[in-house]
Amino acid sequence: MRWFGLQNLTAGAAKLSRQERRAAAIAGGAHALHDGYTDLIYIMLPLWQAEFALSYAALGLLRSMFVGAMAGLQIPAGLLAERFGAAAVLAAGTALAGLGYCIAGLSTGFAMLLGALVIGGAGASTQHPIASALVARAFAGPRSLRALGTYNFSGDLGKMTVPAVLSLMLLALPWRPALAILGGVGFLLAIVIFVFAPRYGRAATADEQDANTGKPQPSSAFAMLLAIGILDSATRMGFLLFLPFVLTAKGASLQNVGLAMTLVFTGGAAGKLACTFIGARIGAIATVWLTEGLTALGIVALLPLPLPAAMTLLPLIGVALNGTSSVLYGSVPDLVAADRRTRALSIFYTGTIGSGATAPVLFGRIGDALGVQPALLLVAAAALATLPLAALLRPALARSYGAGTA
Repeated sequence: MRWFGLQNLTAGAAKLSRQERRAAAIAGGAHALHDGYTDLIYIMLPLWQAEFALSYAALGLLRSMFVGAMAGLQIPAGLLAERFGAAAVLAAGTALAGLGYCIAGLSTGFAMLLGALVIGGAGASTQHPIASALVARAFAGPRSLRALGTYNFSGDLGKMTVPAVLSLMLLALPWRPALAILGGVGFLLAIVIFVFAPRYGRAATADEQDANTGKPQPSSAFAMLLAIGILDSATRMGFLLFLPFVLTAKGASLQNVGLAMTLVFTGGAAGKLACTFIGARIGAIATVWLTEGLTALGIVALLPLPLPAAMTLLPLIGVALNGTSSVLYGSVPDLVAADRRTRALSIFYTGTIGSGATAPVLFGRIGDALGVQPALLLVAAAALATLPLAALLRPALARSYGAGTA
């Protein structure tokens, strides 16, 4: 009987481990493809301009409609997942994103192309809230922070690999069949998601969790975390807006600016992964203070430095600039009840992506009025504005993680 009980326990642990691996693989694969789909647009804009004789305003509208549909429909996507299940909605969204690119490959004019990207953006809206909630459900406690950080990093891998694959395909194929093939990958992944994504039972409600644990659900903690995320996203996009102009003023060539952006993005990808493990080690709040403080210091230090020293500093700024996001996303599941996580993550992603879309407009106006360097100092101030909010958030995360890890 003892042996039989031990066998059951071992089998249960192995099953849980398989579910964790499946959840991580499904979520990471979906994140990589969807983020890759989002950045494919940058590769296609010059080709679409030549094909359809589009203005720069029309090209900007194409990108804005995709991102707008993706950001604006995340909350409805989360609600659909609560009703019909995460696997079904994530699979349908992935297929819809692929369909958008298949239709784009068949487009005969601007209107059809615009509609195709709206469809693709609508499909892409399912990924962030549902896939991240799937990871949060599979991994508990501090392990959730590390798992969500790895999931976050997979999106950067998709941004690097999927556009690169398209670029290679365009050497051998016209753009229309190349897009159709990549769109077909979405249908294949949708089948994989629907078949292999873990299915979980009903999550405990907030009232049930309170009854079981005695922990009060912090009413304002999620709002503070969202505010930090909005400021963090605004800081990131504001810095990227002004960086080329700061470097050009230092004498950078167009090639130097391209290299600089690559250094920032590479550091950012590394930061997303590294900061999840740092956060699990020293706590989410300490990590926010570290990354946002380094971001502000890096921006201020960048301004007076000569070009070679500035280029050397950029990867470190990239690590700090992007590292915060993994810790913030990973903290969402610790501040909301299990049955509200998909909805909370959809709100969180909507807020941060919306901030990323609007911040360049706001900071651009400030730059027009005050100049690039004063505007960049205000970007650094936005990073520092997260610190008091993080301090206010500390007690709520201490209740979730324990006093030693918040």
